[in-house]
Parts: sequence; C-alpha cells; structure tokens
Amino acid sequence: MTAIQSPHGRRERKKAATRKAISNAATLLFLERGFDNVSIREVAEKADVSPTTVFAHFPQKEALVFDEDDEQRELLVAVVRDRPAGTSISAALLDYYRAELLPPFDHDGAQRRAFMDFIDRTPALSDYAARMWLRHEDALAAVIAAEHGQAEPSDEVRAYARFVLQIQLLVSGSENPVPMLEAGFRLLDQGWEHYEAEAATR
Repeated sequence: MTAIQSPHGRRERKKAATRKAISNAATLLFLERGFDNVSIREVAEKADVSPTTVFAHFPQKEALVFDEDDEQRELLVAVVRDRPAGTSISAALLDYYRAELLPPFDHDGAQRRAFMDFIDRTPALSDYAARMWLRHEDALAAVIAAEHGQAEPSDEVRAYARFVLQIQLLVSGSENPVPMLEAGFRLLDQGWEHYEAEAATR
C-alpha cells in the first residue's frame, strides 16, 4: 500500500526542488558568462520561474551560488554529534573535510578546482562565501560544548570552532588541498610549540 503524502511534505519537496533548479540555472549562467554579466531576470527565465520567485528563495544574488548553506551547517553538527565512539572531534571533522574535497562524482578534483577558480575570480562571491561559512561557527561551537558538558561554549571551544572553519577556507584556495588540510589539523591538534620543537631538530 502506498503511503499517503501530506500536503505539507509535498510543498516542502516542491519548494526544495524549485530552489535547487534556480541555483543550478544561475550557476550554469554564471560559469558561462561571469557573475556580473548575468541578471536575476535571466536566471528566472533559465529556471522558468518569475524574478519574484527567485528573490523568495534567495535574498541576494550571491546566495544563488550557495544553495546548501543550511544543509552544510547541519552536516557539520552531525559530524561531531554522531561520530563513532572513540573517534575524536578533530578526526571526525578531518575525515569529513577530506571526503568533501573529492566526492565520488569528482574523483580527480577537476570540478572542485573549476568552481573554486570561479569563486576566486569573483570578489563578491569569495567575500560572501567566507562570511557564509563562518556563520556556522556558533552551531559548531555549541555542539562541541555540549560534547564536553558545557552550557555555553568556552573561549577555547569558540577558538577551536573558528580555527576549524578557517582551515576549510584555507584549503579551498590551495593547489594541494589534502596536504594543506592535514597540516591544518595537525597544527591545530598538536600546537605551534610542538611544530617549532620538531622543526628545531631537523
């Protein structure tokens, strides 16, 4: 027997599908012609919706390229909250970042590099991407604090959450993302003094 789907569930799925279609259409146009050379009206026509519908889903033009902001925040929280027993928070986040760098559909990283090059060549998008990513700091700090039984994140937890997010931004602009990612977490976990002590013996 087929389950009866609620009107609310159908509306949410339709809304998500429309949002994704708009973002996909916008990204294709931006990659073809450049971010500054594409209007909201052209995005609406490409996605077969009205400009009003575009603005209902995306409050500003830059947001069209980043349609998974909420999902990314929830994923970061889940990585910490649902990590396997015995796995450290840093190890769980490192594994997540590493998997995100080279997803199955982009085995050689070509799509990631093309997308990041597009972002880097567009100041409005690179600035927006950095601000958007760092908005996840409060959610990440809160779940880490909860893991340590803190009612509110300590200064150390807030600093750690900020550094973890900054590592991802650093990796995004690197030509060697995996070594850069691992170096960032190694420094975060072991500290600068440990690095200096090792460097002195080389």
